[in-house]
Amino acid sequence: MPILDQHLQRAADLHASDLHLASDSKVYARILGQLKPLSDARLSPIEAESIISEFLSPEQNAKLRETLEIDTSYTLPSGDRFRLNVFMERKGWGLVARHFGSRIASVEELNLPPILNRFAESHQGLILITGPGRSGKSTTAAALIDFINSHRDDHIITIEDPIEYIHPRKKCLVNQRAVGLHTDSFASALRGALREDPDIIVIGEMRDTETMTLALTAAETGHLVIGTLNTNSAAATISRVINLFPATERAQATTSLSEALVGIFSQRLVPAADGKRLIPAYEVLVNSLAVANVIVSNEFHKLGSILATGAKDGMLTLGASLKALAEQQLITTDQLNEMLAEEL
Repeated sequence: MPILDQHLQRAADLHASDLHLASDSKVYARILGQLKPLSDARLSPIEAESIISEFLSPEQNAKLRETLEIDTSYTLPSGDRFRLNVFMERKGWGLVARHFGSRIASVEELNLPPILNRFAESHQGLILITGPGRSGKSTTAAALIDFINSHRDDHIITIEDPIEYIHPRKKCLVNQRAVGLHTDSFASALRGALREDPDIIVIGEMRDTETMTLALTAAETGHLVIGTLNTNSAAATISRVINLFPATERAQATTSLSEALVGIFSQRLVPAADGKRLIPAYEVLVNSLAVANVIVSNEFHKLGSILATGAKDGMLTLGASLKALAEQQLITTDQLNEMLAEEL
């Protein structure tokens, strides 16, 4: 077994979220949010370069030497998939691998709320999955896609950098495209997607104005768009989306978002009381007339009260989610109080 496969398989067996491999360093894995060394031995720069060169194709090796960094994905014989970023740093080549598991878990298996499946039943509009790094956004998005793939007869196009979860063709026709491999950019792939008869368009990350503009256009013209953003709350997400646009275009973008938005699911992972796993805590915003009015009027500070009183529509505050976890004894009272204090 190649050396990289050995390290990745061990990380998978330990349920690590990430593997870190660098020149003149031990190999580390992030387990339950903490970096842990997997061995005492350090990799020399030559060993690190050899491990990295071994799994890359000749074309990828050539690109790496030209750009000094590359994103790709990798699948072990066990079926476990990883997103890899390879880079040059002061001491030599390094690599970080994000683990995605060997199968796509359902919303129920991930202990996520049923409202997500309701989002996935929408036939047009914009669904945003948000959270900080290592919060499980990709896993949640994959669960939504798999739900659609299992229950609808539609055409799904995913645009990712790189492809993370592999979606087999169940009831849906699924086409997955990787930026840099199958298309030049998110925006280019989105423009093409609008001519490819899609029902659902999945965008790995909404990073720029053009991508967001095309996503809103797609959502307004009869498509269901699912995207991810690195934001910590529904209010921060709406602000980020609007602020992607120049001042002269924000009024139109605000109107488009208020009309196209289906909902925002903002999540993070917290340590469980048993110390053996991470579990999701989340905030759920469902677009309603009140939410749309807040978006149009730019009064985002009012979203907190709407979330707190919107339970009948499926809304939930992060605080309420944390309290529910404490009531189920999935987190301790001390954890609850500490996390609630951080939110104040």
